[in-house]
Amino acid sequence: MADLELADSPAFGRDDATWKRDGFDKVYELFWLNVFSPKLVESVGRERMLSTPAHLVEELPNGSVLLVLWPTAAEFASDEARVAQARAHGVAPFLSRLPDEFAISERQRKIAELNAFRPPVPEEWLPVAHPSDVANPERVLESYGDLSEGLVAVLHTDVPSIMKETPESLTDLDFHFWKTHFPERYTRDVLDGHTIPALGAYLGDVLVRRLGGMRMLRAKMEDSQVRLGKRVWLPFLRARRYMQSRESLLDYSLTQFFKEAERQQS
Repeated sequence: MADLELADSPAFGRDDATWKRDGFDKVYELFWLNVFSPKLVESVGRERMLSTPAHLVEELPNGSVLLVLWPTAAEFASDEARVAQARAHGVAPFLSRLPDEFAISERQRKIAELNAFRPPVPEEWLPVAHPSDVANPERVLESYGDLSEGLVAVLHTDVPSIMKETPESLTDLDFHFWKTHFPERYTRDVLDGHTIPALGAYLGDVLVRRLGGMRMLRAKMEDSQVRLGKRVWLPFLRARRYMQSRESLLDYSLTQFFKEAERQQS
């Protein structure tokens, strides 16, 4: 009952007429225990649904999918359970796209690995902002804008959504970088000197534009912050950790970083 109340089920923020008409037409929320109908599974994508990170993901005989976020219902409100739920929400949009990239012969094994995958909770934040120490904020902001625009110019053909600066753009970038083995294709000089600064600037832009963040500029780029509520986030530091290897694209996804910042803000 508590899970239902917290999620405003079955309305999920919709007016009475809308939720009675549409019902459970898509995944609005994840509870401790979830059973998704065959129709809903097919609309999301069966293999994508089966790759959701959770304690248990099981395909039922009638085509439905059982998803259990945490081992016991009694712990649904524990800090660990809420973190697990947040992780499932945060990284699932990215992970759900990966199974289709594997050969059929290894797909089930990879899905099992993705089900067991638990990315670390984002640590690229501070409880208190450091004051700006730049002499010319306008020039620094202009340089960040140039970096972000440069990333868009390079990737807009492969990742068209990058031009919109949305959470979905970040997921599309995650998938593109992972699919193309991006960190392994370029030298560290290129990544450290161009890709990572541009990615940090772009990630900061999305936090500002979509969550109402405020930039806190620092002379050392990696220390520059975006204030959101009671926390300040470090997009350049996240970008550096993210672009270390193909594996780190999963551990430090842009998608999860944004979702965690959004969750902490609420």
